[in-house]
Amino acid sequence: MILRDFIWDFDGTLYDTYPGMVAAFTEAFAENGIVVSEKEVYRKMREGSVGKCFADFFSNVAKELQVKILNEYEKKEIMFTEKARPFDGVFEVCHKIVESGGRNFLLTHRDRQSLNLLKKEGLYSLFTGFVTSEDKFPRKPSPKSLLYLCKTYSIDLNKSVMIGDRILDVRAGHNAGIKGYLFDPDNLITEDFVCDKRVTSIWNVLN
Repeated sequence: MILRDFIWDFDGTLYDTYPGMVAAFTEAFAENGIVVSEKEVYRKMREGSVGKCFADFFSNVAKELQVKILNEYEKKEIMFTEKARPFDGVFEVCHKIVESGGRNFLLTHRDRQSLNLLKKEGLYSLFTGFVTSEDKFPRKPSPKSLLYLCKTYSIDLNKSVMIGDRILDVRAGHNAGIKGYLFDPDNLITEDFVCDKRVTSIWNVLN
């Protein structure tokens, strides 16, 4: 079956934002006297979510300090993310999809900063539709945001795929009745789960 529509996650899939997210996280904690491991933060973000990562590290932190750390993280993370760049092959693969008669869509938990970054790199015009956090859909692996895109843009479930760097991205695709590809550039994900395809390079998405 030839795929036509490719629905992309943003953080850690289209853009290499994790270095900035991890730096913002560790700095926010360090400035409040708490040292956390960058490696452990990255692992928890990839295997779970940013929210779960905070929950784990906040287990023994006073409530008022949690609020302070979270506010500082959010400010730092926005600044770091502005410097993020697309992964190698993103522009070429997305361009090839459009050139071949296919379509690209964005489905992200991030706000419209993601759209500004796509515009900054000349990628925005390669996308047909977008869902960001501002659309207020339930978070993945809920299929509701995916099903919205499918209905709005007449996406054929049998000819589409959700691509992301976390298991929840793949499960969101499966919950919506479409394929799910895992982009795992450093082979970090070891949990046993159903995945239609696993790639370590964006270049391999179309292979």
